[in-house]
Amino acid sequence: MNVKMIRYILGKMLGVEGVLLLLPAFVSLLLREAEGVYFLVPSVLLIGIYLISGMKAPENRTIYGKEGMVIVAGAWILWSLFGALPFALSDSIPNYLDALFETISGFTTTGSSILKDVEALPKSMLFWRSFTHWVGGMGVLVFVMVLTKLDKKNTMYLMKAEVPGPEKDKLVPKAMDTARILYGMYLGMTLIEVVLLLLGGMNVLDSFIHAFGTAGTGGFSNYGASVGHFNSAYIDGVITVFMILFGVNFNLYFFLLMREFKPIWKNEELRAYLGIIAAATLIITWNISFHYANPLQAFRYAVFQVGSIITTTGYATADYTIWPMLSQCILMMLMIIGACASSTGGGIKVSRFLMLLKCIKREVKQMAHPKSVSIIRVNGRKVEADVLKNLSIYFMAYAGIVGLSILIVSLDNRDFGTTFSSVLTTINNIGPGIGLVGPSGNFADFSPLSKIVFCLDMLAGRLEIFPFLMLFTMTAWNRKF
Repeated sequence: MNVKMIRYILGKMLGVEGVLLLLPAFVSLLLREAEGVYFLVPSVLLIGIYLISGMKAPENRTIYGKEGMVIVAGAWILWSLFGALPFALSDSIPNYLDALFETISGFTTTGSSILKDVEALPKSMLFWRSFTHWVGGMGVLVFVMVLTKLDKKNTMYLMKAEVPGPEKDKLVPKAMDTARILYGMYLGMTLIEVVLLLLGGMNVLDSFIHAFGTAGTGGFSNYGASVGHFNSAYIDGVITVFMILFGVNFNLYFFLLMREFKPIWKNEELRAYLGIIAAATLIITWNISFHYANPLQAFRYAVFQVGSIITTTGYATADYTIWPMLSQCILMMLMIIGACASSTGGGIKVSRFLMLLKCIKREVKQMAHPKSVSIIRVNGRKVEADVLKNLSIYFMAYAGIVGLSILIVSLDNRDFGTTFSSVLTTINNIGPGIGLVGPSGNFADFSPLSKIVFCLDMLAGRLEIFPFLMLFTMTAWNRKF
């Protein structure tokens, strides 16, 4: 394990966070709030760490896959630990564990909250809270790669460890250029949404906060009623469209920029993703139609919640915990499925479920015809054996973490719906669940132990388990692979 290189990249990464903390400090100055100093203190501390450990690269700059995983996991943990300081120092969230929960929820784009009165926070704190979504949406290390110059030989290991999905593809030959293309598209789409929200009557701060939450598929709002606060069909529509767009594999947007439409039309994951959204929306619209004045209004709320849940954004315009059980069950299934690979959305990912279904189909076929040979293809490409092996291991690890987390959280003696969905919504980076953690609830009353479990689940879910586990695997620190 190249510890010096790990320390160097993490030092550089903390320096970038120190610079980012100046942005909410500037917002505080514009809004004439006194909380700006609480961003400056950790900012100075982080820039100091960068000057000590992130300025000079070590002689041996070689990293392997394991270093990439450890760096990514360490980066997310350190960014969260330091990113929680403004909340705790300002007493906006006096309990540091609660501040850490809120910050991890922000960076991992989960959107779960311990705040009972979110509107009581200073506006600069609410800006930082939502800005963590935007930075974490595409990945903190990808963001650092855009702003700094890392060794070109090593950047792909970081991309592989951080970009979600069963397979990692570069858009262009250099991973550094890939990162910049991704963030260019990400920034452009975010700014377009900001403009559209401004046209819908939102003020500047509200527009940026909700665009950050949509782009990162995180769902933090500065209002207790979430997007429902605005009671606007136009705003609902804009946010719904952009939630779905940010849940799409960003590689497809690159093809769109290059005017290569064939790979987009043939993409099985995209077709499945849009098909699931359409089917879920139609069923829920039918199921909840008697709750609303007309079918069009039922469709408005159904499509918003479907888009919010499958993309793991977590915004709400209605309390779906009072909807019929069929609708709630569909939303629970969408929580597990999640968005597309290489998007800002969480969950297990549509591509993994496609591979799983094709594996089941192949096994059934081979049972009927033992001598047949079947090749699993996705988007016309053969899925390699090691990808399928990793897929099965991922599902086993996912099920094991969910099961263990439920057992620990059950010590709080909440009802089953609350206990189960609280774990499901944190590991899938969704935000609200059902029961006491539904759209009108929060995680404030859980025990410190449960909150720690949720924090670990959010990190494991965002990093897709293996980089997070690698950090705590002692054999990885003394063995090359």
